[in-house]
Parts: sequence; C-alpha cells; structure tokens
Amino acid sequence: MNERVEPTSLKDIKPLQTSSSATASLPSDHPPVRWGRVGVLLMNLGTPEGTSYWPMRRYLKEFLSDRRVIEVPRLIWWPILNLIILTKRPGPKGRDYASVWNNERNEGPLKTITRGQSERLQAAMGDSVVVDWAMRYGKPEVSLRIQALLDQGCDRILLVPLYPQYAAATSATACDQAFKALMQMRWQPTVRVSAPYHDDPVYIEAMATSIREGLAKLDFEPEVILTSFHGVPKSYLLKGDPYHCQCVKTGRLIREALGFSTERMRTTFQSRFGNEEWLKPYTDETVQTLAKSGVKRMAIVAPGFTADCLETLEELDGENRHYFEDNGGERFAYIPCLNDSDLGMKVIENVVRRELQGWL
Repeated sequence: MNERVEPTSLKDIKPLQTSSSATASLPSDHPPVRWGRVGVLLMNLGTPEGTSYWPMRRYLKEFLSDRRVIEVPRLIWWPILNLIILTKRPGPKGRDYASVWNNERNEGPLKTITRGQSERLQAAMGDSVVVDWAMRYGKPEVSLRIQALLDQGCDRILLVPLYPQYAAATSATACDQAFKALMQMRWQPTVRVSAPYHDDPVYIEAMATSIREGLAKLDFEPEVILTSFHGVPKSYLLKGDPYHCQCVKTGRLIREALGFSTERMRTTFQSRFGNEEWLKPYTDETVQTLAKSGVKRMAIVAPGFTADCLETLEELDGENRHYFEDNGGERFAYIPCLNDSDLGMKVIENVVRRELQGWL
C-alpha cells in the first residue's frame, strides 16, 4: 500500500486546491488526494420537492419515519403512518405548501432562504472556508454535501444545525444523518458540531432589533406579542430534552432586551400533531383566547426558526391570523424570521467563527 507523506514543517502545511497540487509532495504513483481545507455545512430541516401528492408523500414518509421525531413504538406507528397519514395527509399539506411555494424557483421557501444563507456566509468568510448547505429530509442530501466538501479538500468540517435551541428531533437527527455518512467513509474528516445558541448575546440582540424594526413598520401598536416556538410532545421534556427550557430562556431574554412586560410578550408553542399532550401554552389556543378576551391588536414572531417556512408563513401568518380575526381581533402582524438578512447573517457568521477557532 502506498504511504501517505506528511508535510515536514508547519510552513509546508497549505490548503491544497487541485489534484495536481495535492500530489506535488507525494510519490509519483500515489492516488490523487485533496486535503488541508476547512468546510462548513449548514443543515436545516427540509422541504418536499413538489406540492403534488407523491412528492409530498415521499417527504412526509421520510420525516415521520424518523425515530427522533416520532417516538411511538414502531408496531403502533407503522400502520398509522402508512395506512392513514400517508394516504390522507399529502393532499392537504401539498395545498398548504403551494400557498407559500417559490414558483419562480419551483421550491419551498426554506430551500431558497437556506441557499441564500450559504451564499452570503461564503462571501463573508472568503477563501478561508468552503461553505455548503443540506437538508435533513429531502434534498440536497447531507451525505452528498459532505462528500462534495471532501472532494474539495475539506478534511475538517463544521456541522451547523440551523436551530438556535437544541432538540433531539431537530439538531440531533441532523447530526445523526451526518454521522451515518461518516460511517461509510474510509478517510473521515475531523468533525465539529456547533453548539445551540439560544442565549447567545448576538442572537438575542439580533432578534430584539428585528422585532423593533418590524414593529416600527406597523401602522398600529400591538397589545400583545407572542414569541412562538415549534412544539414537541411534553414527554420529550420529561425524558430530558432541554428544548423547552432553552425556548423559555430565549423568550425571556428577548423580552428583557425589549423591555416588555410578561403580559405584553408571551412565549407559546405551535404545530402540535396527534393526540398526545405537547408543550404548552399552545399558540393557536392562545391567539383565540386573546381575541375572545378583547385584545384587538397583536403580533407574532418565531425566534426558533432561522428561515421562514411552512410553519411560519402558512401556519402563523395564515392560520393564526384567521383565528385572531375570526374571534374578534382586528389588527394582526407576523414579523419575519431573520432569514438571510444582515441581522440573520450576523448571527450565523458569529456562530461559525466562534466554532472554527483553532482551525482558521
């Protein structure tokens, strides 16, 4: 077997850009190799490839088959998923996705925004790293994008789950997918995983600034502002998942940064699924209760989402707007996620530069 030749001194260690330069210090009969570069992989949840029945079914099957997402025993869950949910749910969910679909690029908004975040981060980081992006469910696949980074000489890769708050059903399953890819590799890259940043001062200030700017654009002053986070079953909290605590802390820090009272800014949880009890208070029930109690003006923001998607554009700005107005509310506003805005990119770049210390 051919022996890999290492650099003889620190001054010899240089990022290798091409196969020809990579082989300059190797024996003539050594296979071409690329190494010495640093990669960053942004990972978000995912999106279907289309809004019709079969693309939606494939996406829902992959998502709802994940044991991190649905912890119900397989003998119980399999028939429910395959015989009921995957028969009935793709049609309605496809119509929901169609209402927020990026028709120009024929893709969901989450994919459009995550690509934009990757491109802007690459521009900010320059040639010091190679930035790529992937989705846990759907495309682009995590395994293929890790391989793409390896092909460009990245033997050190930072995985960045784009979730400020850690949850097994989001951050952990994204890493699971990356680790599965690593299990198939002979020469694994050195890997780091970015930590949750639910209480990072840069993130909190960016959220507070975004909310201030969003409120300043309104022609009314909300009586109540909800910080709505994606929910998980309460049983996940009881099993030790830190997600609930991190969401509550994020909500409190944002509220304190804005100087709002606990009555004016409240934390709620959305997107519950099935009959099991989820984290409370529920966003939809809170919206309806507020409207029925006489609140006429309200706003919602979603600090747990780094990019606008179905759960923010259709569920918060659509469904919950109707819940509010149908129950007596008059003025409603949804304040967008940070997305690939200057504020959003400041947060992501801060996380990446912090986690890359010692590599750059």
